[in-house]
Amino acid sequence: MKKNFKKGFTLIEVLVVISILGILAGLSLTSYTGAQKQARDSQRKSDLNQYRNALEVYAGANSLKYPSYTTRTAADTVCSSNLATMMSSCPTDPRTYTYYYRSDGAGAGGATATQFVLWTEIETGGCWEVCSTGKVGKIAADACPDDGDGNGDAGGVCQL
Repeated sequence: MKKNFKKGFTLIEVLVVISILGILAGLSLTSYTGAQKQARDSQRKSDLNQYRNALEVYAGANSLKYPSYTTRTAADTVCSSNLATMMSSCPTDPRTYTYYYRSDGAGAGGATATQFVLWTEIETGGCWEVCSTGKVGKIAADACPDDGDGNGDAGGVCQL
């Protein structure tokens, strides 16, 4: 007696393959989202370095003094009012975060500061700081400089 088998897949086999493909797609999407966050954070770090370079050029032209802003100030405000001739354009965040600047000088905007700190939040957690001393680094969210909690710089790399 001859058995007649049809070639093909059973419903269970097809469902297993679809499930496996769904799991793999979910894992790759998660990895892609994380890579996007890291890429935006890299852009933020690069932007802060551009600001630091412009501030160094500014200080070179102003008796080694930086713009004075003793409270948290948006870096693009400092750029448009003090660094306009040092930069072709002010870097902006790839999303909605803000780059901040603060210095130890007196007044608002004059070239009297000897130190500064630049910082921004980063999507991978915490803040990224760039200091006039050359130090850079990631710090915890509760240590971000002048984050509005009244504590100032609670433990960042700059300690300004």
